[in-house]
Amino acid sequence: MFPLSNWTELDVWRYIARENIELPDLYYAHQREVFERDGMLLAVGPVSRPRESEPVVSRQVRYRTVGDMSCTGAVESDAVTVQDVVIEVAPPA
Repeated sequence: MFPLSNWTELDVWRYIARENIELPDLYYAHQREVFERDGMLLAVGPVSRPRESEPVVSRQVRYRTVGDMSCTGAVESDAVTVQDVVIEVAPPA
C-alpha cells in the first residue's frame, strides 16, 4: 500500500502546515522570467528557451512540484508561506 499516493496537493500542504515542516524558499512564489507555451508558464533557462513568438515576461510564480525545469511549469501565485499555499489551493468555501 502507498497511502500518500491518494493524497491531493491540498492534503500534502495541510500536512506540512500541521507538522510545521520547514521548506526551502524554492517552494514559494518568486518573481521570475517566464514565457507561455501551450497554456503553461515556463522559466527561461538553458533547456527551456522561448520561441520568437513567445515573449518573456516577469511574473510572480511558484512551482507545484520541484523537478527538472524542462518538464515543470509554473503557476501564478503570491504564496510565500505554507498557509498562503493552503489558502491558494483550497476550494472556495
